[in-house]
Amino acid sequence: MDTQVSVTHPLDPLSLAEIEEAVLIAREERKLGSQCRFPIVRLEEPTKVDITGWKSGAALPRLAFVLVLDTLSGEVAEAIVDLSRKRMHGFERLPLDQAPYGQPPVMIEEFMRCEEIVKNDPAWRAAVKRRGITEEDIPLVQIDPFSSGYFGRDFEKGKRIVRAVSYWREDIRDNGYAHPIEGVVAVVDLISNKVVDLVDDEKAPPVPKKKRNYGREAFPETREDVKPLNIIQPDGPSFSVDGWKVEWQNWSFRVGFTPREGLVLHELAINDKGRLRPVIFRASVTEMVVPYADPTANHYWKSAFDAGEYGLGRLANSLELGCDCLGQIHYFDIPAADDLGQPFVMKNAVCMHEEDYGILWKHYEFRNDIFEVRRSRRLVISFFATVGNYDYGFYWYLYQDGTIQLEAKLTGIIQTAAVAPGETYAWGGMVDDNLGGPTHQHFFNARLHMDVDGGGNTVSEHEFVPRPWGKDNPYGNVFDTTTKVLARELDSPAIADGITGKYWKVSNPSEKNSVGRAPGYKVAVMPSPLMLAQEGSTVRERGGFATKHIWVTAFDPKEKYASGDYPNVHAGGDGLPNYVKQNRSIENADVVLWHSFGHTHVCKPEDFPIMPVEYAGFTLKPNGFFSENIAMNLPAETNRHSIDNRQPSSSEEKGSCCHGK
Repeated sequence: MDTQVSVTHPLDPLSLAEIEEAVLIAREERKLGSQCRFPIVRLEEPTKVDITGWKSGAALPRLAFVLVLDTLSGEVAEAIVDLSRKRMHGFERLPLDQAPYGQPPVMIEEFMRCEEIVKNDPAWRAAVKRRGITEEDIPLVQIDPFSSGYFGRDFEKGKRIVRAVSYWREDIRDNGYAHPIEGVVAVVDLISNKVVDLVDDEKAPPVPKKKRNYGREAFPETREDVKPLNIIQPDGPSFSVDGWKVEWQNWSFRVGFTPREGLVLHELAINDKGRLRPVIFRASVTEMVVPYADPTANHYWKSAFDAGEYGLGRLANSLELGCDCLGQIHYFDIPAADDLGQPFVMKNAVCMHEEDYGILWKHYEFRNDIFEVRRSRRLVISFFATVGNYDYGFYWYLYQDGTIQLEAKLTGIIQTAAVAPGETYAWGGMVDDNLGGPTHQHFFNARLHMDVDGGGNTVSEHEFVPRPWGKDNPYGNVFDTTTKVLARELDSPAIADGITGKYWKVSNPSEKNSVGRAPGYKVAVMPSPLMLAQEGSTVRERGGFATKHIWVTAFDPKEKYASGDYPNVHAGGDGLPNYVKQNRSIENADVVLWHSFGHTHVCKPEDFPIMPVEYAGFTLKPNGFFSENIAMNLPAETNRHSIDNRQPSSSEEKGSCCHGK
């Protein structure tokens, strides 16, 4: 798409011209010097109430949020720029030198600078040389700047730091994670530009030297039994795109994108017999954290908050280079700002296409020989972010029956640890000779600003329980469904339970469905772990959102992220556990439902050198929202296979539906 497309809706992302203008206004009004950087430049989004007023004809200012970091002093300020009036709307310096501290996300230029600082540090050079790294090896050593965590040390308090670990490489294309340099960790202050602490564990094991590369040249002989699989849509896709607005199979929504969250879906609604019915006002993944279970020097502090400490949107992949999507694809180019605040285009950052998804509904009635089957089709809206060693895909799926799904795809390269010859890794699994993979967890949090049929929404919690034997259960086969209405925020934090089938329903008590009940959507939670770090640990304090599967809050425009605004080098206690302490009313209100989900990863040889995709996610299913199965009127003809002009084999039937007679 054309990134210069004019803004037609208040929720459209900032254009390239708007990004440039917002930064320029901030620079000129505040006389910002060349040392200033801009870790975040994004649209300051209007609220649901603002959009309702705008649709009724009210004027709405176009606002940009600009985060400013002075790289000489370390000072940070949040600026709001009014693009409608061409002036600064607000400029607030943040007290990040006061507990519980916190810093803006780590920038790309700081990654590069960190490597230079570490390699020029005499103590680090001496430490790696003691491990057999020569002077000639040092230029090829891979330095991984890693968000530092927080442990109350003086060099952490109010400081902009990263911890850096190192990997030996013999060649620039070597997989460094096969060769961790254990026991050497440099702490780099990104404002003073120096190493302020160095861990040098003399008992560390030697560097593993076995190569485990993954570039194409590492596999000169590939499988010959993979035949072409062609996805064809001769009449084009079923979706339509107008700027940032998409319509597909009765669904309607707007695509958004932020530096922290990446892909955002706005105003998700479905056309039901000519009536456009809202479901979710805004949906995104606001945070994720990856805590490690290894207490040794290289790993105990690792707990990357990949959204808040780096920015999933800032690290989004350009999908020009690989086959991330198949079929007839529509790409969205994303206007973005670099560290200097200069606008650029993230080419093909968001991918959208349709997929076949098996059977949607089917029945064969042998009494009258009626056979009907319809295949399911889903719309896929996705992006991938590479955060250091890991790659994460975020896939939103819309289905023809009204179902909504989010699937996170986890792949990339695991963190690794050197293991002494003849020993077994104590804190995870062995993945190769002298190489272990630390056990760790991945937690995501999706923020769903609900809008079921517009107006106030209520969230209720339900479980299935067996009814005791008695006159009303003489055969012992009866079970009931309990209902608990979440009236206030502190009622909401909850843990899913597969035994009782616990689920949550978001409904609109002001509306009635076809059977006289409140229309709603059910949150179907997939099996998912919770934070296993001990109470009192700093990672648990900082990632408190991952201690419960479900949270519900009253909407507050300031409460955007599950971990709070600035989790980087933050002491903890912010985010969802802090939000719900206010215990606001959430019954028949403008509510936000937050869902934490994830994966516990015990590493194994099959995860190396690159880990096959692991999946995590959840679904939202209509529950009393429609009066019937809304996919009944799908035509059977569109579900027939489209194949090349070739003669079918003996096992194929010309022109037949795949499950036909």
